[in-house]
Amino acid sequence: MARPEKVRLGDLLVQQKLISLDQLQFVLEQQKRSGRKLGRVLVDNGFISEDQISEALAKQLNIPYINLKYYNPNLEIVRSLPENQARRFRAVALEERNGAVLIGMTDPTDLFAFDEISRILKRDIDLAVVTEGQLLETIDRVYRRTDEISGLAREISEELGEGYIDFGALSDTVGTEEAPVVKLLQTMFEDAVQVGASDVHIEPQETRLQIRFRIDGALHLQTEADSKIASAIALRLKLMSGLDISEKRLPQDGRFNVRVREQAIDVRISTMPTQYGESVVMRLLNQSGSFLTLDKLGMPPDMLKRFREIIQRSNGMVLVTGPTGSGKTTTLYAGLSEINTVDQKIITVEDPVEYRLPGINQVQVNEKIELSFSKVLRAALRQDPDVILVGEMRDAETAQIGMRAAMTGHLVFSTLHTRDSAGTLFRLVDMGVPKYMVASSVQCVLAQRLLRRVCESCREAHVPTPQEVEWLQAEGVEKGSWGELVHGRGCSHCNGTGYHGRMGVYEMLEMTQDLVDAAAHDDNAHFMQAARNYLKDRTLLDAALREMKLGHTSIAEVMRISNQVED
Repeated sequence: MARPEKVRLGDLLVQQKLISLDQLQFVLEQQKRSGRKLGRVLVDNGFISEDQISEALAKQLNIPYINLKYYNPNLEIVRSLPENQARRFRAVALEERNGAVLIGMTDPTDLFAFDEISRILKRDIDLAVVTEGQLLETIDRVYRRTDEISGLAREISEELGEGYIDFGALSDTVGTEEAPVVKLLQTMFEDAVQVGASDVHIEPQETRLQIRFRIDGALHLQTEADSKIASAIALRLKLMSGLDISEKRLPQDGRFNVRVREQAIDVRISTMPTQYGESVVMRLLNQSGSFLTLDKLGMPPDMLKRFREIIQRSNGMVLVTGPTGSGKTTTLYAGLSEINTVDQKIITVEDPVEYRLPGINQVQVNEKIELSFSKVLRAALRQDPDVILVGEMRDAETAQIGMRAAMTGHLVFSTLHTRDSAGTLFRLVDMGVPKYMVASSVQCVLAQRLLRRVCESCREAHVPTPQEVEWLQAEGVEKGSWGELVHGRGCSHCNGTGYHGRMGVYEMLEMTQDLVDAAAHDDNAHFMQAARNYLKDRTLLDAALREMKLGHTSIAEVMRISNQVED
């Protein structure tokens, strides 16, 4: 392909009537001050979308526009262009076509980039236009660090040889950024952040060390290495988190912060002795990323309206329930950020503090120095708060203090591990909270789960299996009302899983007068019947089935959620 012509983006967009001359003038002045690219300034001002810019360029240069969201590149061809060059030139090699390599570029008029890519690949190249956002996502996804991690693991293994680990020598390398263990961990964190992993599991087995990432709630094998490097990695992580490096027989917990790709990551670490060495699990909390607002959680509009009204009240308890990793903290913080105003004193008691929210007082529980939930909660009540968030109702004492606070003019947010909203009140009673206190304090219980979304890049129609048909019918879903059943085939966008991203599904039990009266009744069945009537067609399973009928998730995901709710 001949070298592309240089075009003036602003003039081109005005010519194609996508922006006005006034908008162009305004943006050019902004660009002079900031030095940013014209396209980025236009998009940030909301004058035009990235897609529209790319389509306009493609039309002018008579080359294809490729939407990378629905495109599965050839991974071998992609990696023929080194990652640092791909990022530098905002380009990605996509496939081989008629003896040339098809290159997707955000700016195909960049002549220097065109020449450099031709020189690196030593091939003829054809150009296509891609958007910057999708290009960067693709680069993050396809340039995985698996080979690099395996190579560094081999290097450590060779260094250790067959002998014993010299703990003293390893301790001396605390500040050495070139040590293979340090490089391995840095690379591993980079890879985990690139693919959006929430947890990293480092597990020594009999003959190998297994490293797995949890992505969208499911574990994926990242790499396997020689088992003898396990203790070197565990030692390094203990040094980083200030744990006792000589103690290998007892579990330990700690935390540390790392900076990965310009992002501040808070790492919670747990070590546990197993048969073949210490198992290490790390939860990664991205402090740079902003948390979701209530609008973005995906609650149905009527539920969102009621939830907003409830959290504006001056007292009572708002409970969010669900298993570990179901997004409870995210929901609570979305609610807190909405009522976080200068006239509200907000205190959170957490283990650990998962999000940083300016303007509120966040306290980290520390059992080692007997700084327990109940102790901090008592102190917090003496600090004249309006709103209190208790990370979790773990014991009877915490639950009772929280309930009393809710009855005495405070709004209290908290979480519990229960299957559904109706069973939550009985759980509190089981924990020793008097029934009258539960009935009069709880304003609402929000139960939630996270459903995996079917990958948009490889979604296809799904014919249900006989077992799935039987299950749907058992749940009262008639054949004509199944909607658009889909599943993901598996592609490079979703690491072959068929899913990409997650969405929340919710059921909300608001304590109306009828439910309060039923909760105070001696017979629990009385309340369960009232709750069932209130939640008719509004349960977690109903919400999940709605998402399935809309083609957002698969029947397999809904069945998984159903097992969690009905166990």
